Amino acid sequence: MRLRNIKGAQEVVENSPYIIKNYKNYKNKYKTIFQNNYPIHIEIGMGKGDFIIQMAKNNPNINFIGIEKYDSVIVRALEKITEEIPNLKLIKMDATEIEEVFYKEIDVIYLNFSDPWPKNRHEKRRLTSNNFLNKYESIFKKNKTIIMKTDNRKLFEFSIMSFVNFGYKISKINLDLYKDDIKDNVQTEYEKKFNDLGFPIYKIEVNKNNIQSIYE
Repeated sequence: MRLRNIKGAQEVVENSPYIIKNYKNYKNKYKTIFQNNYPIHIEIGMGKGDFIIQMAKNNPNINFIGIEKYDSVIVRALEKITEEIPNLKLIKMDATEIEEVFYKEIDVIYLNFSDPWPKNRHEKRRLTSNNFLNKYESIFKKNKTIIMKTDNRKLFEFSIMSFVNFGYKISKINLDLYKDDIKDNVQTEYEKKFNDLGFPIYKIEVNKNNIQSIYE
């Protein structure tokens, strides 16, 4: 959700060392940003950053890039970074640009509580639609992994069909995440809210060309 009229948000974002400026200039060269050859995982629509920040802290041998459209949201994530996290960067951009930004360098995409765009005429805007799955093809390395969490049953059902029809195989699926034996789960801010309200959280991991789940 967009946060409006946060005074000084744009200036804070532009001056942060965690923000990648001129991000299109690094296409196929993002390892130079991190100065290593570790895998790169991205979260599209990172919100206020709870998930991507904690994932970076938990996994120092993976590089993480959070993508978010609005200054007013990114600034909330920046406020939560209270220690140096060398394997974390953020990009202020619209997800529709994704194939203009990366090329054959991403190992995992996280889609957490994405906008469901419930109206049929907005189907192409869903981050699990064929429109976006086609975009992701060129940014992945040979093996492709998408991990998605949502509270929206209809979006989840749509996404399962979309993934399978696009050639992905389901490696893990949870129809009620907190009733399963989950390990090392990192929550998003929306996930905390919906779980506290008693809503089921749906999760799916799909792979293309991978032999098994990345967590096995």
